[in-house]
Amino acid sequence: MKTLKWILIVVASAIALALVVALFVKSDYAVEKQIVINKSAHEVYNYVVLLKNQNNYSKWANSDPAMEKTFRGVDGTVGFVSAWKSKDKNVGAGEQEIIRIQPGKRIDYELRFKEPMEDTNMAHMTIDSIGTNKTLVKWGFDGKMPYPTNIMLLFLDFDKMIGGDFEFGLNKLKTILENE
Repeated sequence: MKTLKWILIVVASAIALALVVALFVKSDYAVEKQIVINKSAHEVYNYVVLLKNQNNYSKWANSDPAMEKTFRGVDGTVGFVSAWKSKDKNVGAGEQEIIRIQPGKRIDYELRFKEPMEDTNMAHMTIDSIGTNKTLVKWGFDGKMPYPTNIMLLFLDFDKMIGGDFEFGLNKLKTILENE
């Protein structure tokens, strides 16, 4: 009985310590990758503002060939939604909506994951001319993990988890646009 009491005290202390530590852990996370594309900012923007075009370069959009994709609204405008549903648990189901556009400069998206877990995150693409037919494209993702689950951010490296997927997509985007 004494051993059980000590085990319960140790477990309760560990939980209490984790809850205290979580108070001091950031709750926001972000990943952003970039690439220079040898095309004008105008050409790059006109391609990436169309959300359907992500199907041509996004690693996630091509991770399940049997994925069901649906669209609502007018592509390239605020309110356009691209949705997906897959039987593959690594892909799941969700949707992405264009929520803000700064013409020629930036597109902001809201990502709403529905399966295998529910979550909402923000993503963006920025387009900046850095010379004649040279454009800097940044693709980013950010989110928030509420207390006390934010303690997991001590152990998760989102840059390692999804940074490579952004780099893959940006490299594919560069290949597509520079070979047009």
